[in-house]
Amino acid sequence: MPVTTMNHFTILTDDIPATVGFYRDLLGLVDGPRPPFDFPGAWMYAGGLPILHIVGGRPAAELRSGVIDHMAFSATGLADTLARLAARGIVHSCRRLPGGQMWQLFFHDGNGARVELDFPGDEPGPDERIQVADA
Repeated sequence: MPVTTMNHFTILTDDIPATVGFYRDLLGLVDGPRPPFDFPGAWMYAGGLPILHIVGGRPAAELRSGVIDHMAFSATGLADTLARLAARGIVHSCRRLPGGQMWQLFFHDGNGARVELDFPGDEPGPDERIQVADA
């Protein structure tokens, strides 16, 4: 049986409310229903699907990264997202994929998880916004 789609990512945290707030406020994910597990956590939804699971209950010293490099989401509104990152002082990098079909925006959440947001290539990016402002 082949895999048909990605189901969800799980993030470990020592601060569930801050992690929920980060993904809600920055990415627009919605905190939603979660089964009554015997450990603390939250599920974040996009398009009615629980795509990000947040698991708490461990001290920060026990949180460590594994072999997964990052999680990626499709997104729209590159200029607004860049402004939100800058307003929060979140270090990020933005590059256009060779061929110009997509923008890739990378940053880390408060737990150290690396996030990639992929935006349509026809959206104005950092270089275009600067050129338009100078014109």
